[in-house]
Amino acid sequence: MSKNTLNINEIFLSIQGESSRVGLRCVFVRLRGCPLRCNYCDTSYAFSEGGAMTIEDIIEEVHSYDCQLVEITGGEPLIQQNVYPLMRKLCDLGYEVLIETSGQQKLDACDSRVKLIVDIKTPNSGAGGSFLECNFDLLRKADEVKFVLTNKEDFDWACTIVEQFNLLERVGEVHFSPVMYQEANTCIQGCKALPPETLANWILESGLGVRLHLQLHRYIWAPDARGV
Repeated sequence: MSKNTLNINEIFLSIQGESSRVGLRCVFVRLRGCPLRCNYCDTSYAFSEGGAMTIEDIIEEVHSYDCQLVEITGGEPLIQQNVYPLMRKLCDLGYEVLIETSGQQKLDACDSRVKLIVDIKTPNSGAGGSFLECNFDLLRKADEVKFVLTNKEDFDWACTIVEQFNLLERVGEVHFSPVMYQEANTCIQGCKALPPETLANWILESGLGVRLHLQLHRYIWAPDARGV
């Protein structure tokens, strides 16, 4: 790959469906490729679809949407080294930049102006153990952590991690999200959806100050809709 290009799956304007920016207009830059295979993956088309774009062309397309909030996502965006200059250039241009990552790659190369949304994979996700423990020390108050939960074992594990690493004090928000949908795909094992009511009751019983989080875009548009 050229020093000035990234493999891009799609770039689009939508309503932010996750994180503390939920409900806001947001430009999404979805990078192609991911080393993980989560059981509930809803963007498996990003594993291989898409093509190369220069950083300049990416920024030009982002600029065309006239929106200052930008999320870089995937796939797993941090497996492409040219994502780091893209982050820097977007920040230099005054964009508020979010990046969603599994924490499977070290976070220290990310521009300090970028807000990290870190999706820590649970034991039953299909990618448990992928998060680098050294990344806990790199999280800041500007960042957010998300756990996508498949069952009570995942919930209990996530509660333990939140308390063990003092995440409620370390980051700005800790989100607990139920599995809502996974795309039918032969390379994904699949898992059942977790009813939001069930997760809500577990949170209430736990007394833990985490935020119940639902994927807003899955309620606005069809669960398998792309570009949203």
